Amino acid sequence: MEAIDALISVLHPYDTLSEDERARVVRSFARSQLPEGAMIYTRGQILDGLYIVENGAVEITDANGALVSLLERGNSFGERGLLADGRAVTTARMARTGTVLLLPAAEFRRLIAESPDFARFFERGGRERSGRGGPDVATLKISDILTRSPVTTEPTTPIREAARIMREAKISSLGITDPDGRLLGLVTIRDMSNRVVAEGLDLQAPVSTIMTSDPVTLPPDALGSDVLHAMIERSIGHLPVIEAGRLVGMVTQTDLTRLQAISTSVLIHDVAGAETVEQMAEVTARIPDLLVSLVAGHQRHEVVTRLITDIADAVTRRLLAMAQDKLGPAPAAWLWAACGSQGRQDQTGVSDQDNVLILSDEANPDDPWFAELARFVSDGLNTCGYVYCPGDMMATNPRWGQPRRVWRKYFADWIANPSPEAQMLASVMFDLRAIGGDASLLAGLQSETLAMASANSIFVAHMISNSLKHQPPLGLIRGFATIRSGQHQGHIDMKMNGVVPVADLARVYALKGQLTPVNTRARLEAAEAAGVISGSGARDLIAAYDLIQTLRLQNQAHLVRAGRKPDNYLSPADLADFERSHLRDAFVVVRTMQSALGQGRGVLG
Repeated sequence: MEAIDALISVLHPYDTLSEDERARVVRSFARSQLPEGAMIYTRGQILDGLYIVENGAVEITDANGALVSLLERGNSFGERGLLADGRAVTTARMARTGTVLLLPAAEFRRLIAESPDFARFFERGGRERSGRGGPDVATLKISDILTRSPVTTEPTTPIREAARIMREAKISSLGITDPDGRLLGLVTIRDMSNRVVAEGLDLQAPVSTIMTSDPVTLPPDALGSDVLHAMIERSIGHLPVIEAGRLVGMVTQTDLTRLQAISTSVLIHDVAGAETVEQMAEVTARIPDLLVSLVAGHQRHEVVTRLITDIADAVTRRLLAMAQDKLGPAPAAWLWAACGSQGRQDQTGVSDQDNVLILSDEANPDDPWFAELARFVSDGLNTCGYVYCPGDMMATNPRWGQPRRVWRKYFADWIANPSPEAQMLASVMFDLRAIGGDASLLAGLQSETLAMASANSIFVAHMISNSLKHQPPLGLIRGFATIRSGQHQGHIDMKMNGVVPVADLARVYALKGQLTPVNTRARLEAAEAAGVISGSGARDLIAAYDLIQTLRLQNQAHLVRAGRKPDNYLSPADLADFERSHLRDAFVVVRTMQSALGQGRGVLG
């Protein structure tokens, strides 16, 4: 028992248990000494409980016998099956002689029910509250409100130099600290006006002569309501944030106003009222702040991406209206449709543009009206931060501004002759979503294409093969396959190796089931409801997708708060141990589903 206690006392989440509770858990474990090659459990077998490697090594394989993980001391396995129907979803075998510990299933479930930390660790993809727009500032923690590191200076700094620091940093308050970072006082723009300019003080005097000593402070875990109350009660506009005696941030009235003003409804209202493209660009420049506030408010990832995509839709429609005002009536019916992340309604803080024009069969695609419409809108989107598609998948490309009959022929040719280019183009175009114009031009085309594609087994096979090209970044020994060189060395591309593999799988499921949703998560849910994918497979894949997208958005929000542009590159080293463990588990689920699809067992595995 002492050896077991020594092991789990340093493992999360067991290290969160009280001493008495941990002692009970330790007594519940059973130990088995097993030789190399011994089978611990096989896929589909009822699990006796949760396993932990005490020493030796255990290999985990999927339904096709492919190696998923090689586990060593401290790694646990079996939780996925226990949290589903109690049956193993993988096979576990001793790769090297050693011992494994078994926590009985009943004890595991008791801990899940009674320990929030235990439940959070093992239950991947927890569902957060949903909502429209920005978060409630009053309920946010100060640590979620802070947007930059504090700017400070020493008490002996001359007043003139302190004013220069504030001007160059574009801040309204300056922390006065000692060499250890402990807060001594605070100087604001108001102090510069009332205590320096109005009184005619010597600008070479130390800034300590005008600072407010021992100002009101709050800790990072205080709530926004605490900030509001303190500011109202004391008539102050700046509040230092102190942790362990050191200044870690500054919250201002401007910060609170900015958060309260940043919501989807406000941004869309401002877009709709914009008179110029430049005014719209000023609105879309606030999207990173919206991303930060939504993530801070613990909105679900599909809510965050939908709200951000709603703004892109509003910008596109406003540009279409502005173009029509400039060009006059259209010569024939048309539809502007988005594909890519906008089409799937999963845009984040970084997006390019992917769009097409579908014209009525009566339209002349060479009419300059359509080319001018496409150029105006595409240029406007680029100005607003939705940069030109590097693959030229835009309505400005004559190939993607054609009558409906041509689009029908495109899809028929891609399906009949599934070359690599045809597979790529079909994958993109299956994600089309109507944005502005005559939506009926797409509706019938989509249903026809789905029926045609799903009936062609060769095309479906090629689409399945195409969906397996993007692999999750899994390393062999409980790690990740990170980028090996260049600017993003040591990072994971959370889009191409995280989100895209799931989006590709969901597209195949939608194709096989002739399902009309375009959003990835909605496709997975529809595939489960239609029986295209098993309930357990759907739940695992949705949970994996939820975690991947959530960590992707949290990382983007972190970059924005650090003053950097958001991107899709995440360093596993920046994650806590339990986040790394769950992220890898999520990638394992994705690879397992890819393997099932590739082995021809369909999507019911």
